Amino acid sequence: MQDSLIKVAFLDRDGVINKEVNYLFEIKHFEFTHKCIDALNILGELGYKIIVVTNQAGIARGFYTEHDYKLLTNWYLKELQRYGVEVLAVYHCPHHPEGKVAKFAEVCNCRKPAPGMINAAMRDFEIDLKNSIIVGDKESDCVAGARAGVGKQYLVNSGHVLREQDYSKYEVYDNLYQLALSLR
Repeated sequence: MQDSLIKVAFLDRDGVINKEVNYLFEIKHFEFTHKCIDALNILGELGYKIIVVTNQAGIARGFYTEHDYKLLTNWYLKELQRYGVEVLAVYHCPHHPEGKVAKFAEVCNCRKPAPGMINAAMRDFEIDLKNSIIVGDKESDCVAGARAGVGKQYLVNSGHVLREQDYSKYEVYDNLYQLALSLR
């Protein structure tokens, strides 16, 4: 059974895959981070399957809809495929406790730092958590990974501004590309 398990690179989207834009939902504002596609290809060469786990509070806050989110997701997944990058799955949390859209205004178990999206991936795939990684641009990404049992947590400095204590708690890289190079 252990041999059939896959190792996963769980990646936050905003600030890791694409440049941080508050409440991004329009294709015209989407821009990959520095050498992101190269990084994703390196992760693939290292045997990682890519799963995106992303908080999307803009849905709950009414800044964009689930439909808007899905259009952007489908677009960037097709862009990645053009460069040989396969993403195994994408999980998103549309909730926020202070949301203005009633059906998404709640405390949930999927919004990071809760581990719900990773737990959902565990139900959908046979994942070797111990040999998997999570990469985020905020501590909440790493906390979600640790709570789910992901073997290694990393931060990148290509999204939100990191706090001083983040540098002592986690390995921090300039971006996903620098992290991928370090794993070679």
